[in-house]
Amino acid sequence: MTRSAAARWVAALALLPAVLGAAPAQNATPEPDPSAAESLPPGTERAFTITDPRIAESSGLAASVRHENVYWTHNDSGPQYGPDIYAVNDQGETLATVRLVGEGVEARDWEAIALGTDDSGEPALYVADIGDNFQGGWPSVRVYRLPEPAELVDQTIQATTFTFGYADGGRDAEGILVDPRDNRLYVVSKEIGGSVYAAPEQLDATGTNTLTRVGPAPLFATDAAFSPDGSQYAIRTYWGAVLYDASDGVPGPSTDRIQLPTSDQGESLTYTRDGTALLVGTEGEQSPVWRIPLAEPVEPAEPTAEPGAEQSSAPESDTRDEPAQPVGAGVFILGGAVLAAIVIAGIVWLARTG
Repeated sequence: MTRSAAARWVAALALLPAVLGAAPAQNATPEPDPSAAESLPPGTERAFTITDPRIAESSGLAASVRHENVYWTHNDSGPQYGPDIYAVNDQGETLATVRLVGEGVEARDWEAIALGTDDSGEPALYVADIGDNFQGGWPSVRVYRLPEPAELVDQTIQATTFTFGYADGGRDAEGILVDPRDNRLYVVSKEIGGSVYAAPEQLDATGTNTLTRVGPAPLFATDAAFSPDGSQYAIRTYWGAVLYDASDGVPGPSTDRIQLPTSDQGESLTYTRDGTALLVGTEGEQSPVWRIPLAEPVEPAEPTAEPGAEQSSAPESDTRDEPAQPVGAGVFILGGAVLAAIVIAGIVWLARTG
């Protein structure tokens, strides 16, 4: 999401009291400050700061499979940013810049990056061009797949472009998940009532792949990631993160809610390579990346299954559970479906204007 779009969201949310009849201030629930030490998981610490001035809108983060203590990130959107991803180390230093080329590749609105495998079972990066500041105005979105570089040097790599469309209409989205057990791709929409969408088991690079809703997501989800062994996944928001049990697939039941440090525009999330912690980042120059220890460490992944092995499929049901709300988020009491419709319509209108 661009800064102007984020500002419109803030303006839209500021209208809520007026739309709802300007509830008295004493009845409002203040947003707790998640940067307070007592509200964060024990052991939370700043892991590093991204120092490269070219990375001013770090919108996605993924721990490398090939390289220890290396993380892939990218900028959000804007004419000043090319279709580049960056490898940074645990000191925040840029080790390599990789430019993506190929049919359909562009930096329209990059929002997430994840590790998976390619058709031969080798480690691959999935860059998600899935943001939509028009709130569903784009007829389709894209994900670019490229092999994870074996050497950390500046280079240009040919990417494969996959085009996606939503079965239930366009969505703004900022999260992408790739299940390490079967390489199934999921997209998480960024809405008041967000959703997790499953891609087809096998992606088609020549046509449009349909994203089907399979479960709920927290309010205004800004990124998501699978644990290294695929047993759980996490979805973050501006305020916190929700953990889910993926033992029986996606969607899974929520198991924990974690407060995150205060940030200017928190939009990135990944598990550490050993699965013992989450790393979360934010947009902005000299942006910090925080390490959040997990209460129960997630074991590293087993070796990837041989190419061609049978893949498990995610549930395709459309049972709409109540979306899990992020830690620290104020509860929207809308007072009925009519008021809810007015509020949502106002937010969408503001997001599309300006």
